[in-house]
Amino acid sequence: MAYRCDVCGKEPWVGKQVSFSHKRSSRRWLPNIQRVRVKDGSNSKRLRVCTSCLKSGKVEKV
Repeated sequence: MAYRCDVCGKEPWVGKQVSFSHKRSSRRWLPNIQRVRVKDGSNSKRLRVCTSCLKSGKVEKV
C-alpha cells in the first residue's frame, strides 16, 4: 500500500534532520492522509485522501 493521496498524488517528502551539533540523519515528512468514503456517481468507494483535498472540496464525503 503506497502512502499517497488518490486525488492529488501527494507523497512523503524526504530530507535531513539536523541536530544542534549538525549531525545529519534522514527523515520523512508524511502528508495527512485519511481513509474516507467518497461519492462516485451513484456509488460510493473508499479512498485515501489528504486533508487538503478534503478541505478544498475536491471530493464529496458520503
